[in-house]
Amino acid sequence: MRKSDRNALVALPIVVVIAALVAVAGSQGGSTVGGFPVFALCVVIAFVIQWVAFVPAYLLQTERFFDLTGSITYIVVVVVGALLSAEVDARSFLLLAMVVIWAVRLGSYLFLRIRKAGADKRFDDIKPSFPRFLNTWTLQALWVTLTLAAALAAITSAQRVALGTVTAIGLVVWVVGIGLEATADAQKSRFRADPANKGHFIHSGIWSWSRHPNYFGEILLWVGVAIVALPVLRGWQWVTLISPVFVALLLLRVSGVPMLEKAADDKWGGQADYEAYKSRTSVLVPRPPSKT
Repeated sequence: MRKSDRNALVALPIVVVIAALVAVAGSQGGSTVGGFPVFALCVVIAFVIQWVAFVPAYLLQTERFFDLTGSITYIVVVVVGALLSAEVDARSFLLLAMVVIWAVRLGSYLFLRIRKAGADKRFDDIKPSFPRFLNTWTLQALWVTLTLAAALAAITSAQRVALGTVTAIGLVVWVVGIGLEATADAQKSRFRADPANKGHFIHSGIWSWSRHPNYFGEILLWVGVAIVALPVLRGWQWVTLISPVFVALLLLRVSGVPMLEKAADDKWGGQADYEAYKSRTSVLVPRPPSKT
């Protein structure tokens, strides 16, 4: 067995344990069904969906519905959380809407993108390996759990607080974030659709202010979700505020910015126009291009 396969097998129980710990923390003071916490049940559902989807994905050696499955999982989990909670208030409905709108928009965008591309090169070396491919789907379940934790804790919580200024602030932050992400994705899609741009990098529109504006929007919208959830969190539920922190760390240190920056450097590094673009354009937070 290759080292990468062994590492994947070791990582599997670690991922499950982390999710279990978050489930315990998020379930404190929350609704239950038959004595079982709704929050924890939602975490179980997230993992079951991924593992069930993994079977045909591995047999067919395809990753084409990986992102779509992730988005569907977000929707299923948050809807189940709301339906099984003892009481659903305005905050719960707001958080439900925020998550569903985001998941539908991003999920459809990613699905259409991979359908057009035909494949995702990130999976080329992973798909043939049963443990590594399974681990990828398992990590997506953890991704859903950690990202959705604050919203799910608030939705399933027995604590209810009227909407107020904090909620309004969170909603505004979310609107700005999802608006920025959607705008960046739309501009990049139009750029790639133009045959004249084949082989070139986008540096127009909002991409002239940030090299990764969609990621900044993603981070911002989850900060907004956490702010909306904040007023009802109690005790160990504060652990669920890891949501926006997890998204930021993942995009800034693991699978987002570092991977894309390296790919761009490999493709266009050394070209005068690309090096000039890098020197004048913010990596993440949109701001006017530097004149130096």
